[in-house]
Amino acid sequence: MIEIDQLTFGYGKQKLFDNLTLSLKPGHIYGLLGMNGAGKSTLLKNIAGLVFPWSGTCTVNGVNADKRLPSFLQELFFVPEDVYLPSVNAKQFAQSTGHFYPKFDHGQFITLLADFDVPANWQLTKLSYGQQKKAMIAFALSTNTSLLIMDEPTNGLDIPSKTQFRKTIASGLTDERCIIISTHQVRDLDNLIDTVLVLHNQHIVLAQTLDEIAEQVSFELLPSNSSGYLYAEQGLNGLNAITKNNERSYTKVDIELLFNAIISNTKILTQTLNKAGHE
Repeated sequence: MIEIDQLTFGYGKQKLFDNLTLSLKPGHIYGLLGMNGAGKSTLLKNIAGLVFPWSGTCTVNGVNADKRLPSFLQELFFVPEDVYLPSVNAKQFAQSTGHFYPKFDHGQFITLLADFDVPANWQLTKLSYGQQKKAMIAFALSTNTSLLIMDEPTNGLDIPSKTQFRKTIASGLTDERCIIISTHQVRDLDNLIDTVLVLHNQHIVLAQTLDEIAEQVSFELLPSNSSGYLYAEQGLNGLNAITKNNERSYTKVDIELLFNAIISNTKILTQTLNKAGHE
């Protein structure tokens, strides 16, 4: 689906990626994590062909993203962090824009608007920011493109809407579709993504499925005086810790704890996970 090979890119003299390599497949929901300013949005724009690499390539279904060919564009939908919608209602927007996507399903769009509690007959620009965001997410899913990219989609959503978002995105995944979600609100991706991507220090330092992570490390609550863990944070009842999974017992991956461990430069942890990913 997506092949990024030795991609180098930046703005001005600031380099964001240095020979970044990544392969993404259909049938997965990828969570792209990184600190503010790490380049998550820029990486998504490279995949969508909105910016051009200094060197290296990014191809989607064998086509160079920066060519922006019609066959490429009709199979990709990009939801940016900030949405700007025209002064029409949702139905009119679908009528004027949906035909650019061969697999757009108008009935699905109306159903998703109802699921998100967004009125289909209200002018989009008069809706709240959160309602506008939900309207765009509903439209994006209804295009049924093989690649769906979403940059900070839960910004502006209240807690019930975030719950509905997770349910809706999960139901929209098919074996032919690849979904990439970038966020700094790590908890919003719990129970949604199946693969974690961490962008840090100009590279993808982790690209593993949750199952692969759970095979190698455990997430445990330990006494405060414990030792021998790979990473830990003090909690109210002890240490929230990541340990080597020597017993091959499976625990739920704490994505936020994992992310904090990685950006804290816990090299033993990343080496353990990446070694397993290449075995």
